Amino acid sequence: MSTDSALFSVTLDAVKNLADSGTHLVGAEEFASLTNSTAQDWARFAENWEDLELDTYMADGGTYRFRRYDQFVIDVEAERLILLQHGPYRQEADVNKLNGGIDRVYEPLTAGFLDDPLFRKVLMELALIFSGVEDVKKWNIKVTPIRITATQDQAGLPTPEGRHKDGATFITALLLGRTNVVGGDSSVYTEDGECLITTQLSEPGEILLSDDRTTLHEVTSVHPERVGEPAHRDVLIMAYTEL
Repeated sequence: MSTDSALFSVTLDAVKNLADSGTHLVGAEEFASLTNSTAQDWARFAENWEDLELDTYMADGGTYRFRRYDQFVIDVEAERLILLQHGPYRQEADVNKLNGGIDRVYEPLTAGFLDDPLFRKVLMELALIFSGVEDVKKWNIKVTPIRITATQDQAGLPTPEGRHKDGATFITALLLGRTNVVGGDSSVYTEDGECLITTQLSEPGEILLSDDRTTLHEVTSVHPERVGEPAHRDVLIMAYTEL
């Protein structure tokens, strides 16, 4: 099979599974091929997770989540990505029962994050997949890099609000790295509670896609594997909403 045929197959499988079941897991090797990226590219991009800020809006009092935030518009046909004016992140309380209903103001993405060529490739390839499902050419994308830390005294909760939706059309969780943690199993469910998939994202570039209109998702807590050493799970959450 030619390279172009293999890449088309990866995209086609994602489109088909999202349309049929509402979720799809893209392996790290497949996504690296789709984004034409190397292990060095992922390692470079992952360095941005060292520069996130503490999330001070946690209603559970937790100090385990670090993040930044920005949003974009992407035009698939024009292959144009536009950074929107920085503003607060908001989810209503009926979507996020823990932290919803207020404007949460986070620091914007850094210049190094925005300028990394892998970042644009990731956003564009995902837009192409989602446009294949919905025949939509323009998307709003909320981009949130998140680090969840864990200590002996405080578990890290990737989804402290529990099983939930994000109020988007499609939601994605892209793993950048796991350091000294156990746990962090991702599951996607139908609205009736049927589990569609459970997986532990473990390799940089592995990504879980879900139709946020028809499914819910949650991630189990993370704990240190070796007590006393830094422990964290780094992901990039991208919420695509059709325009």
